[in-house]
Amino acid sequence: MLQIKNLTIRHRYDLSILMENVNFVVNSGDKLAIFGQEGNGKSTLLHYILQLSHIQSYLEITGELVNQFSKVGYLPQALPEELLEEEIESFFFADSDVATIDYTELYKYGSQLAFEIDRLYSQQTLKSLSGGERIKVQLLKLLMLGCDLLLLDEPSNDLDIDTLNWLTFFIKHTTQTVIFISHDESLLEETATSVLHLERLQHKERPVATFANLPYSDYISQKESKYNQQMKVSLKQREEHDKKMARHHRIEQSVTQQLRAAHDATAGRLLAKKMKAVKSMGNRYDRETENFDEVPIKEDPIDIRFSNTQPVPQGKQILNLHNETIDIDDKVLAKNLKLTVNGSDKIGIIGQNGIGKSTFLKKIEQKLANTEAVKVGYMPQNYEDILSPEDTPISFLSETGSAEETTQIMTYLGSMKFLPDEMSHSFNALSGGQKAKLFLLKFDLQRQNVLLLDEPTRNFSPTSQGELRQNFKDFPGVIITVSHDLRFLQVVCNRIVELTPDGFVDQSDMLKE
Repeated sequence: MLQIKNLTIRHRYDLSILMENVNFVVNSGDKLAIFGQEGNGKSTLLHYILQLSHIQSYLEITGELVNQFSKVGYLPQALPEELLEEEIESFFFADSDVATIDYTELYKYGSQLAFEIDRLYSQQTLKSLSGGERIKVQLLKLLMLGCDLLLLDEPSNDLDIDTLNWLTFFIKHTTQTVIFISHDESLLEETATSVLHLERLQHKERPVATFANLPYSDYISQKESKYNQQMKVSLKQREEHDKKMARHHRIEQSVTQQLRAAHDATAGRLLAKKMKAVKSMGNRYDRETENFDEVPIKEDPIDIRFSNTQPVPQGKQILNLHNETIDIDDKVLAKNLKLTVNGSDKIGIIGQNGIGKSTFLKKIEQKLANTEAVKVGYMPQNYEDILSPEDTPISFLSETGSAEETTQIMTYLGSMKFLPDEMSHSFNALSGGQKAKLFLLKFDLQRQNVLLLDEPTRNFSPTSQGELRQNFKDFPGVIITVSHDLRFLQVVCNRIVELTPDGFVDQSDMLKE
């Protein structure tokens, strides 16, 4: 059993409250899903459960943690740079007694994850692996450690569709207790037995944590139903109150006019008595508002429209590849690649982890970089490929540095729910979702109309996914995206191709599922 009591977390820098009076219990075998918008403290909560000492340097924490689990395993959202430089073998066996590893189990899981176990003895660095392969190595390591509690921070990030299906089955059926953060709506719907929803309402000033012993879909449905019912009741109360007050004001005006027109003392006294009763009625109506139900508040959604994008003519050919090859370090991953992209295309690229999808996307970026007819925007899988640690949101989005441009950028950042102080934070202080938002803003501000997206939904909250899908669907330019998010592909794309060692295979039938 794990219990958190009255947990409150404040930033030391500005004393803003990240979360307040958080309470929940996780029992053995539970699958608790933590979700919420970007920057609401989800990863910080896992760090607190792990009792990582470094968070005390920038956070003030009060509350109580009771953890009765014997061994906790942790999969971070991203590995730190020093670990990425490690060889696979030293990383995998660092915390393990080789003699205690159940190699039958290891080979079984390796087969299920489509990862050759012999590679665990490789001197290849983790940095050289694809994002999905890194996740697989970490999952294999956790499975061998004999943990009874698993903390998983965005475990579905970068996984191919087959592995994502395996992960869903594993979380759903394992006897281990799992606390996980995820943006993936299907994973949440299929696996969560309880949820913790972290929100920041009223312009991110009011943190709210809602724990529910319900599956994800039931929680979302009940929350929406409760919101609609509260809104209906509160609006009805205010509507009826407004009618009463309007009628009261008409009576008050009538009595006032009669008082002014009264010509004798007796009539004046009667009208003054009547006015007193009218005033008393008004005061009673005012007091009624104290008992009104509060108007329910929802967390503000992200707001981006790609309003500056210049459409790409439908018949314009953007790209025509013929017999292209993908290779890394002289190893050919895929060959005989043929792909034609026209002005109306939104193409989804799928394929197994390590097949070279991200490498292919980078190759397209290089080919289109100097094309004058279009403006290319690129969102990498690893944001740090483009973002510099010393940069801030404002400096990243600036082209001229003028006061007028800075004002526009701050307005745009505000529409994406950045607080004023967050606009000047270094990238190291931002969440993965906040970094992802910056790419969307850059696409719009710089009028980029050919977007190359590598796992674009991977760091956005499930509460933002619907709007994100719709915005990309309505995007007036070209999109070429690597993604394993089937809902995203089905809503946004008009073609899906699978990258295989022998070329692209059309998988557009997936759009009909």
